[in-house]
Amino acid sequence: MNHAPISQPEALALQVGGLTPLTTTDYPGQLAAVVFSQGCPWRCGYCHNPHLIPRTGDGEGWSAVESFLLRRQGLLDAVVFSGGEPTLQSGLLEACRAVREMGFKVGLHTAGPYPERLGAVLPLLDWVGMDIKAPFSAYDKITQTPGSAVRARESLSLLLESGVEYEIRTTLHAGLLSHAQVLELAHELADAGVRHFVLQAFRSQGCAEPLLCQGDGGVFSWDSLRAEIQPLFQRFSIRGA
Repeated sequence: MNHAPISQPEALALQVGGLTPLTTTDYPGQLAAVVFSQGCPWRCGYCHNPHLIPRTGDGEGWSAVESFLLRRQGLLDAVVFSGGEPTLQSGLLEACRAVREMGFKVGLHTAGPYPERLGAVLPLLDWVGMDIKAPFSAYDKITQTPGSAVRARESLSLLLESGVEYEIRTTLHAGLLSHAQVLELAHELADAGVRHFVLQAFRSQGCAEPLLCQGDGGVFSWDSLRAEIQPLFQRFSIRGA
């Protein structure tokens, strides 16, 4: 059953930086489209979408995205909001409502810099991929933003309490995190109640930081990390290594 467009002014405020019409990797087990939003308050050097960090106002608006989604009803399972950082956007809540009204599942990629906004949108979500950057004691080094660990920790707690399906993932670059720090992070997450954890190997595609792009992100003993971390979680995987 098709639904007519229902955009509200709040949803129209979503600043869209791009759209992937079909992916099988951004929402596990689902055929999804990805809506990339503009803007992020953090400055992680390994970011592979640095062009989305500033809010330029360029790109297609929500109305164009909604028109596309209406043509994909019955063909796609889900829509994922990514970025940038989607929770920076005032229009995210209404955009999620619009997506649900069209019959899609709703996914979110977030690093959790705005716990209050994440808490507001969680009841509308079916799945969340949350990026946890580092042990909380080392957070500011990765985000280059003072106080970021407090926000990330609060957002993680909200997610775990919500009952929404999730994966927690961490990108590894040997120039930013040591083997010992990865283990420290894994124990922090397990102690917090995380049950699904993914390590992601750094990839240079899109990264705008020349020093991080030299080489392949350094050398980790992936087999050792797997052996030490896997027992801590119900589900654990290493992606891209």
